Amino acid sequence: MSEQTSTAAKIGNIVVWILQIVLAWQFVMNGYALFTDQFVAKFDDIGFGQWFRYFTGVLEIATAIGLLIPRICGLAALALAGIMGGAALTELFLVTNGGFKAATMPIIFMVWALVIAVYRREQILRPLKLVKS
Repeated sequence: MSEQTSTAAKIGNIVVWILQIVLAWQFVMNGYALFTDQFVAKFDDIGFGQWFRYFTGVLEIATAIGLLIPRICGLAALALAGIMGGAALTELFLVTNGGFKAATMPIIFMVWALVIAVYRREQILRPLKLVKS
């Protein structure tokens, strides 16, 4: 029985690593796109200024890199879920041509990141256990 559990755990780990790599690639590309002119109008719509576009790009690239580092991949996934939650809310309430359709991709990415964060919860909780000791 333990051999099956061990095999299932190994397969689960491989699947989650594949999800992490694909999501990391997606967010390196998304983050890079934020440094181009294609998002200027959208961030003007948001009203925080263009500095926020660059800040968001840096955050997306940083969390993408974090997804590839075993010790912090859970925290990176959790942070990315937060970023995507903010993006979904922004699309719903602040962007002129936003709405639910525009919020769909951020919601999908948020759920994807949350799945990774839940699977990697040990990497998230480990630092908290060190603080308690």
